[in-house]
Amino acid sequence: MQRAYFASGCFWCVEAIYESIEGVEEVYNGYSGGHTENPTYEASNTGTTGHAEAIEVIYDSTKVSLNNW
Repeated sequence: MQRAYFASGCFWCVEAIYESIEGVEEVYNGYSGGHTENPTYEASNTGTTGHAEAIEVIYDSTKVSLNNW
């Protein structure tokens, strides 16, 4: 299995898209960057924590390639 990381907008929406791709085994959401330790969803949406919503995609590179995304 391979891992890829993406930060873009709302992780709930992006998570759903990647979960629908054949070859993607799991998608985890969280936060990237920032200066606040252990940010909450509500706090990160204020724009004051410095975090971006991000996902980790676990995928089978024999079934899907990053070139396809």
